[in-house]
Amino acid sequence: MKSGVWFAAGAAAGVYGMVRVRRLAEAFTPDGMRDRIGAAFVGARMFREEVAQGQAEAETHLRARLQAADARHRELAAPSTPSITRTTGTTPIDSTSTRTITTAESAALDQEGSR
Repeated sequence: MKSGVWFAAGAAAGVYGMVRVRRLAEAFTPDGMRDRIGAAFVGARMFREEVAQGQAEAETHLRARLQAADARHRELAAPSTPSITRTTGTTPIDSTSTRTITTAESAALDQEGSR
């Protein structure tokens, strides 16, 4: 039984060695070299296309983030000022609430308005 196992292992190693040597010899023939060079060019082209696609996606994402930041910047740069109307001692602060102003505050608002 032992000699049969060693015979099979030797035969398998011999077949494996022959296949490896045949592939190595084929790689150094003109056709094999042409195939290897062609495969290198295909790999380089695929890598270049993947990088270009990644750059386009990153640029799109960055442009979206910059547009959102620019919109927020515009909101902060030009805040909406509440309209102040003087009717019977109250002035609206925003659209939902009002407060009563004093005479001193009214005078200060008059001075700001005349500037």
